[in-house]
Amino acid sequence: MSGIPLHGELGERARDILAGRVEPVPARDAATVVLLREGVEVYLLRRKASMAFAAGAYVFPGGSVDPRDTDHAISWAGPSPAEWGRVFRAAESTARGLVCAAVRETFEESGVLLAGPSERAVIADTTGDDWEADRLALIDRSLSFADFLARRSLVLRSDLLRPWGHWITPTVETKRFDTRFFVAALPPGQRTRDVGGEADQVAWVRPADALEQSRDGRIFLMRPTYRTLKEISVHRTVADVLATEREIVTFMPGVAEVDGEMRIVLDDDYGSGAE
Repeated sequence: MSGIPLHGELGERARDILAGRVEPVPARDAATVVLLREGVEVYLLRRKASMAFAAGAYVFPGGSVDPRDTDHAISWAGPSPAEWGRVFRAAESTARGLVCAAVRETFEESGVLLAGPSERAVIADTTGDDWEADRLALIDRSLSFADFLARRSLVLRSDLLRPWGHWITPTVETKRFDTRFFVAALPPGQRTRDVGGEADQVAWVRPADALEQSRDGRIFLMRPTYRTLKEISVHRTVADVLATEREIVTFMPGVAEVDGEMRIVLDDDYGSGAE
């Protein structure tokens, strides 16, 4: 067991949490989507250095569930919230919010929309000033995802998503997320664009290349991102990734004192080159 050293205030916070003097911050439900295109390549965003959480890290599109993401008025095609709940071992209402957040956040952070005019179709083009206005309204929460879809007569396509993983932020962090990971293929005709916001750089990259860049110190990947890229790197096509049967295992790195130093630890694969 090695792990990531915790210095200064974070190290002291870790000691306090282990001693029961401080209660961990509750983890917020969140969703993230590994967007794929043939190659196999994944879409990554670099979070701005000014961000309070994961500053400078390359991440997949995603974010917290908005309470309005659980709106039953959202038109839905594909596996039901109840089915997603069984997959992620979550309540049906939680699962509904997670899937909606996955689709909404992907649109907000990449311009890609996993929805269509019917349960068998997907929107082919999300460029244009009207789409951009809606995307910005979703980001500032002046527009709900349900109203966005209804106004455009669109159906959320939950069948375009596949479950991949489940990570919970360590208890020592002051911002914590209970995040379900999804994978999805870039829909035909759609394309990503640099949408700004929380990211200062975006890129399509092969998982193996991202892993190498992380090991060389050229980019920063958090443990969940690193591990997910490692898992996807063994697949040769997007179809192979989407066809993978996944048993969703929950990972939450722990906090422990190792040789007198407080560390974040996950027993199986720290020391593989990732942070």
